[in-house]
Amino acid sequence: MSGQDSIQEWLKTNGIEDVEAFVPDMAGAARGKVLPAGKFGAGELKLPEGIFAQTVSGDYAKNAANIEDRDMLLKPDPSTLRPVPWATDPSASIFLDCHHRDGTPVNTSPRQVLRNVLKLYSDKGWSPVVAPEVEFYLINPHADANEEVEPPEGRLGRTETSRQPYSIDTMNDFDPFINDVYSYCETQDIAIDTLSQEMGPAQFEINFLHGNAVDLADQVFLFKRTVREAAIAHEMHATFLARPMSEEAGSALHIHQSVVDNNGRNIFSNDDGSASELFMSYIGGLQKYMPEALLIFAPYSNSYRRFLSYWASPVNLDWAIDNRTVGLRVPDSEPEARRVENRLAGSDVNPYLALAASLSCGYLGMLEGLKPSEPIQGSAYDRPFGLHRSLYESIDSFENSVAMHSTLGESFVNLYATIKKMECQEFQEIVTPWEREVLMFNV
Repeated sequence: MSGQDSIQEWLKTNGIEDVEAFVPDMAGAARGKVLPAGKFGAGELKLPEGIFAQTVSGDYAKNAANIEDRDMLLKPDPSTLRPVPWATDPSASIFLDCHHRDGTPVNTSPRQVLRNVLKLYSDKGWSPVVAPEVEFYLINPHADANEEVEPPEGRLGRTETSRQPYSIDTMNDFDPFINDVYSYCETQDIAIDTLSQEMGPAQFEINFLHGNAVDLADQVFLFKRTVREAAIAHEMHATFLARPMSEEAGSALHIHQSVVDNNGRNIFSNDDGSASELFMSYIGGLQKYMPEALLIFAPYSNSYRRFLSYWASPVNLDWAIDNRTVGLRVPDSEPEARRVENRLAGSDVNPYLALAASLSCGYLGMLEGLKPSEPIQGSAYDRPFGLHRSLYESIDSFENSVAMHSTLGESFVNLYATIKKMECQEFQEIVTPWEREVLMFNV
């Protein structure tokens, strides 16, 4: 049975009326089409290649590679077919892979960027294993962008304004929302594990079960859509902005990562259970190359506000065992589960690109046999700030990085940097409320 036949059989068996067919764009949003189920696959599916040249505000980057804005041919990925549990009419969603007319993949597609990095690993007989952790805030619906956002009312009719990390009672206050999130995820085969209350008011973290990088990126992508829809159903909004509230903790997307060989053995551990040289080199690669990739882990001007909070947000790339103040944490685990947790990325990242960039840095470390710094003792917050402080610095570092060009692809790096320059310029042109309040009559 062909892929298209299996899709049609699934749609009929599940009584599906509409199909949401999409690709993740540079911001990690869904771009695509909604089609009647009976017509899905009846003809060529196409979208303009320029969707990958869109900024987060919907403008198009002016880039020579996208002037013609040719159509891409879109091939449905049957393994990603899922119900859409919040839809009014029976609906399904499916991811689309992007190809040129000659059959070659579109290398500016974030999903393809990740696949290209995984190919580097497979050529060495390796397979990365990842487990993301995603943080987000629930907030009150509001229409005035100049006003600070606020936590929503829980089922007890009160607004939680204090910080209650790991509070069971606070989570129970949002039980109806949480139950819908778990139900929606189960329907879509999104393998989420535990949920916890985080540092901020109405801030939560969801852990995902470990697995293949593309599958987990798909799940994080769908999870963000799911949380937003579940929040709307309960007259709230959910935000994955890196730092949505002044004087509150930022939201992260932590990435646990390890690598196994063709026999399923964790190459980060030796036979005697000790840490392998490859493990040390992987950490060394993260330390050396993540500053060049910071634009992917902190893609917006707001992202850099998270690094200022000093509440479970890293300020450098020190590493340590079971220490949450560092940028690179090694959980205390059995040898077969040895891994490193990249705590740098904000929850505002594109999950495909964040995984691709993190895996690229570790890959280069193993390839070059790099050595990490010594693990630290105590708080990494007491050590020097070791990251770029602004979006402009990150753009320059990323655009000029030989390492990023070689692993993520020249066409992607050039286009992504161009998009970020446009977004940065748009942000810089806005006069903020702080400037009007503090500077207007005092300078």
